[in-house]
Amino acid sequence: MSTPARKRLMRDFKRLQQDPPAGISGAPQDNNILLWNAVIFGPDDTPWDGGTFKLTIQFTEDYPNKPPTVRFVSRMFHPNIYADGSICLDILQNQWSPIYDVAAILTSIQSLLCDPNPNSPANSEAARLFSENKREYNRRVKEIVEQSWTAD
Repeated sequence: MSTPARKRLMRDFKRLQQDPPAGISGAPQDNNILLWNAVIFGPDDTPWDGGTFKLTIQFTEDYPNKPPTVRFVSRMFHPNIYADGSICLDILQNQWSPIYDVAAILTSIQSLLCDPNPNSPANSEAARLFSENKREYNRRVKEIVEQSWTAD
């Protein structure tokens, strides 16, 4: 059955395959266009450099009128990522717009890695270290990056 949400997701997927933004990839899980697996690579020359971070993206039939639920599967240490992997990001909440596609969502999350908002913390310890002790914050991020290589 082809609904508007499924048609849009097929278009998003095709666009992502034809013109993938640097450092991100994503694809629907087998036989389920509403559930995607994605990977974000840590941007070069940042504490996240070299990391490969897995996410899931759960869409509803209301997409693109409602944002998907995006969650990191990889362990994360970041001011705007909750312990369960969910992400505190304006475009996934109150600033959502149907113009965002999967590539835009993943690109926004990738830039959030390097440009956190410590004023809206999902992880208060990460936010505190980011603001008060950048060296220790970066050390903890490097640990997460190294874990991302071995974790499945």
